[in-house]
Amino acid sequence: MRWRYDAADIAPGTAIVATFRPFLIELLRSKISRRTFNRHRDNLWLIGGEIIRRRLEDPKLKRLPIDTLIRHLVNNDGAPLVWPRIPEAEQDALDATCRQFHRFLNQSTAAE
Repeated sequence: MRWRYDAADIAPGTAIVATFRPFLIELLRSKISRRTFNRHRDNLWLIGGEIIRRRLEDPKLKRLPIDTLIRHLVNNDGAPLVWPRIPEAEQDALDATCRQFHRFLNQSTAAE
């Protein structure tokens, strides 16, 4: 499954959504509960916002392609810490979504 976007000049938010979309489609195919799907979707929204925030604050990150930046911030350890701080239970849920997304990215890359 292809998860990378093609156009180099698309807006960062659009590129982030393009990167997340295949994962969300895969979650829908896995027939998880609607509540679980919504939790993952909401967590991805939060991660996307954090990626944009960090990109705006750090000139080095701004130069990275979005898919590289996502792989840099989302890893097997979980999600980046979100600012402003969120409760630990929410960060744990975010970490779980990121670990699952990270596995998905690695499987997608291996399949290509």
